[in-house]
Amino acid sequence: MPNTKFTNIDEYIALLPPEQQPAMQQIRAVIQEAAPLAQERISYHMPSFWQGNTLIWFAATTHHIGIYPTAAGVAAFADRLTKYDTSKGTIRIPWSESIPFDLIAAITRFRISSL
Repeated sequence: MPNTKFTNIDEYIALLPPEQQPAMQQIRAVIQEAAPLAQERISYHMPSFWQGNTLIWFAATTHHIGIYPTAAGVAAFADRLTKYDTSKGTIRIPWSESIPFDLIAAITRFRISSL
């Protein structure tokens, strides 16, 4: 969505294809529950949660969901991320896979603890 204007996570999700919206709302809810003090923001043109620093970003693409918990977040959970395509700071979860909500929550809590 690089050319689309949105100012908050509700607007971001509303612009996604209808079939992607429920999963993105669930990811948002999981992160909110894991980081109840965090503020929702748009950062780097993606939804993010901020608590003194950005904890985690997430985004939808055509083929996958991107979870961006920084390089430290990916490294700390490398043993649990082997089934996903990862790179420094990035986890790609194909739409065809089940979304690991518990893992996203754990990574979010880790990010809070590492601030």
